Amino acid sequence: MAKIAIDYTPAYEQGGGIGRYVRELVAALANQDSVTQYRLFVAGAKALPSPPGANFRWSSTEISPKWWARLWHRAQIPFPVEFFTGKVDLFHATDFTLPPTLCRTLLTVHDLSFVRVPETTSPTLRHYLDKVVPRSVRRADHILADSQATKDDLIALYGTPSDKVTVLLSGVEPRFRPVTDVNSLERVRARYALPRRPYILSVGTVQPRKNYARLVEALSLLRGQGLDVSLVIVGAAGWLANPIYEAIKHLHMSEFVHFTGFADDADLPALYTGAICVAIPSLYEGFGLPVLEAMACGTPVLTSNVSSLPEVAGDAALLIDPHETQAIADGLTRLITDSTLREQLIARGYQQAARFTWERSARELRAVYHQILT
Repeated sequence: MAKIAIDYTPAYEQGGGIGRYVRELVAALANQDSVTQYRLFVAGAKALPSPPGANFRWSSTEISPKWWARLWHRAQIPFPVEFFTGKVDLFHATDFTLPPTLCRTLLTVHDLSFVRVPETTSPTLRHYLDKVVPRSVRRADHILADSQATKDDLIALYGTPSDKVTVLLSGVEPRFRPVTDVNSLERVRARYALPRRPYILSVGTVQPRKNYARLVEALSLLRGQGLDVSLVIVGAAGWLANPIYEAIKHLHMSEFVHFTGFADDADLPALYTGAICVAIPSLYEGFGLPVLEAMACGTPVLTSNVSSLPEVAGDAALLIDPHETQAIADGLTRLITDSTLREQLIARGYQQAARFTWERSARELRAVYHQILT
């Protein structure tokens, strides 16, 4: 019987993004597989809930991920992760870097934004990733990429053989659907003190790659045209964010840009449903899950024509050049004012989002596990 260890640390540490990817993937695995013995490794664990299934067991250490990064990746001390997981047949590293192991390995690389758009990553983090990620990619027996765009980057930037990389797309949870209960919508609006005027929603950490500064500039153009709308940004505070706040101040948009901070996952469907449209004009994304979540909630989407976003959006979103503020503003104007376009994109959005399920992701992941172990 195979024993597989999965790095669950991102799910334990991070509310959204990679954390959600790991949580949902493991939950879907637990629903499908009651035979394989899984060990969920968590660095920095203080308290853990019940495992997701009878064949899942925690393997934890209170040593923080930052200290493991220093020991494993900076000092390159060959202390194997199996000291915590016990002997396993496969270790699945879920967050860019691969610790020392004694077994077969699978590495998930979510994106190569730190190479493609290095100016959007803090210099310290970029220096670390530039050293550790290529080394991890070379060491791993197999790689998972979040999208075809990320696989193409792995091949082009690192010279990774194509047959070493499998694309594993994310899913959309069933709870992402239109919220029809008016009281629920009002409770969420009150909880985050949202503006009463119509709002454009954007979801993602407050950092340069999300292109919020240009989105604020586009909002200013919309308001200059007489469209009385606000911008609501859902996401935790990130890095290199000063230009975003400076754009808000310079354009006198403080009254019209609302930061919620990190939002509870349970509130996201109502936040999407309540928006007049969703804008994800990122400079780069490894996948872009908010695009699909918005579509599943029946809200039209504007997003970028770069990296993985056209792949995720299909023909169900309005695609724009994220480097052109006027293009962002013109696209948002169309989404807000063109009822025919809105109806078309909403209908296509439901169909596009339905193609992405965590159940399918888990089935494909199990096939990759089987491929590596046989």
